[in-house]
Amino acid sequence: MTILDKIVLRKKKEVAAAKIVTSYTQLEERDLFLREPLSFRDFLLDPERTGIIAEFKRKSPSKGVINDQVKVTEVTRAYENAGASALSVLTDRHFFGGSKTDLLHAAKFSYVPILRKDFMIDEYQIVEAKTLGADIILLIAAILTPAEIKQFAALAKGIGMNVLLEVHNREELERSLDDNLDAIGVNNRNLADFSVSVDTSFQLVEHIPNQFLKISESAISSTHVIKQLKAVGFNGFLIGENFMRQPNPGAAMEEFVKELR
Repeated sequence: MTILDKIVLRKKKEVAAAKIVTSYTQLEERDLFLREPLSFRDFLLDPERTGIIAEFKRKSPSKGVINDQVKVTEVTRAYENAGASALSVLTDRHFFGGSKTDLLHAAKFSYVPILRKDFMIDEYQIVEAKTLGADIILLIAAILTPAEIKQFAALAKGIGMNVLLEVHNREELERSLDDNLDAIGVNNRNLADFSVSVDTSFQLVEHIPNQFLKISESAISSTHVIKQLKAVGFNGFLIGENFMRQPNPGAAMEEFVKELR
């Protein structure tokens, strides 16, 4: 069983437990369910911002604890001030040290779109994401069928949310495309063994239709790589560990952006 298999197995149990505590109707009665999510496209393509989707992540299955000494509100606000086009907040507790409360706290002070970074395997999580303040949901092709991707993307768009599809190879990309997707993210990290290579992005970019925003995720540690990725057509760059492994992630991003401009 791979790490990804273990994550999905646990996620199914977590979602089943959450449904017992809070029903769909109760979710839809929350104030945040009525808010209009921010446009991922507008912020990502804003020339005044960086194209960086800055991630708050305390730990990972591959690296262990990355940084558990900082507060989500302080880091995410600093990311925004440094020019982040969007934020990514982990809500998986067991494997990544995140929480739904982290997302709520980040959203309370945020003025850029927020991605709920989690392993979405049920429609319930999509509705829940909106009530936690997320603007964007993540659909991972490696754990979903084409029918599930189509179903989940339609639901998300129906409640006003942005949809980011994550792929790891051309087969996942081609079987998963759907008009309700806003962006295609190429994860340079193999979720089966957590090895990383930015070459994955360079190999797949020409196969992503231009109607979608193009995002490169993980393994980005230099401004030189971002400039190369921009040159081949990428609009956004998800960066987490490169900032989070520093004592002050926000300051780390600020210095990184100075080299980018």
